[in-house]
Amino acid sequence: MNGGHIRATIDDISGKRQSKSTRILLTGATGFLGIHLAQLFIKKGVTLFILARPMDECSSKERVYKLLDWLDPDWNQSRVHIVPGDLNCSDLGLCPADYHQLASSVDEIIHCASDTSFSERKRPQIEKANIENLHHLLDFAANSRCCFFHFISTAYVAGKRRGSCPEALVETRTFFNVYEETKYRAEKTAVKRCSEEGIRLNIYRPSIVYGNSCTGKTLRFNAMYYPVKMLVFLKNLYHKNAEEQTSDGAEKMGISFDPDGTTHMPIRIEAEASRGINLIPVDFFTAAFFAIMESAIDGDIFHITNDNITPVSEIINYTQRYFHITGIQAVRPEDFPSESRNSLEILFGRYTQIYRPYMKDERIFDSGKAAAILKATGISCPVFDYRIFSTCMQYAEAANWGNPA
Repeated sequence: MNGGHIRATIDDISGKRQSKSTRILLTGATGFLGIHLAQLFIKKGVTLFILARPMDECSSKERVYKLLDWLDPDWNQSRVHIVPGDLNCSDLGLCPADYHQLASSVDEIIHCASDTSFSERKRPQIEKANIENLHHLLDFAANSRCCFFHFISTAYVAGKRRGSCPEALVETRTFFNVYEETKYRAEKTAVKRCSEEGIRLNIYRPSIVYGNSCTGKTLRFNAMYYPVKMLVFLKNLYHKNAEEQTSDGAEKMGISFDPDGTTHMPIRIEAEASRGINLIPVDFFTAAFFAIMESAIDGDIFHITNDNITPVSEIINYTQRYFHITGIQAVRPEDFPSESRNSLEILFGRYTQIYRPYMKDERIFDSGKAAAILKATGISCPVFDYRIFSTCMQYAEAANWGNPA
């Protein structure tokens, strides 16, 4: 079943890791988490094969190198091999000789590539990226000498549930969006196939990942950033209209401007008072990933999450303080009937509808297995305080929220 390749034993892998001679295939390196993992393993001196496809007249190498330069201009290229390929293809977009050569070279695989969209209208492309393409990579793993498969999933495979979510496979049928559903199905696929092929499997389940906690650097301005971005967008839009006297829309919306530059925007946001958003910085994610990978040599499932959830009311307070806004408040869903919503709340709700379940999330992620490893290695997740928030927002503004200038 493994195409004639002899799988390395776990003792072999442990020895190779210690001697830095293990060879890893990484997917998703042109994405946010993937490029940070690439940087991590480059710093560790590991031989890294990065599967990436060319795009928009930009070669695979150019795409990956540009991102690595963005993270660290002095990164070491000596043990990095860019493999121009495509997970959309059953043969990974490789000719038979290149496919065989790569299969003969790989000891471990880290699968980070995925489509993180929530929209139901994108279901075909999300299923293609998160499920069908996983099958292509698992076929490759089965035909290779790979003995360890590392799969980046999400804590939100728990689906629609309240309370405790274990570090284990669970049976569920309902989800808040197609991303949660497809990652849940992908986990089942990976477990079944790796078991059949005798490949050890670690599943890593991060919660919501934001930028670097020290620098604010990020590639993506979705998730935690997006509702904040929309509040700032609305503030700037109505402020500009008021300055140009082109519209009386601000007054109709209940928006007012104080002489000191503060903007009052009456917006109530649904949130559960006793719960919050589970946020982790990307630097914690990479440190936790590596510690778990090194320690969990038999394969298991791990939540990479924050024990200190951030209440929505706190993020609102941070937003108002940083961007000089007043009037925004978190309210319980039962105190916010749809018929009572003002025009500004309706507008904001339309922009942020896909994120509403996460603003009133009642899921609690058990992390005992991951915590035991992280505690032993001295790794802890920072509390998402105002210092970190302001650092992230400074970077977001400098990067124009990811939009071209």
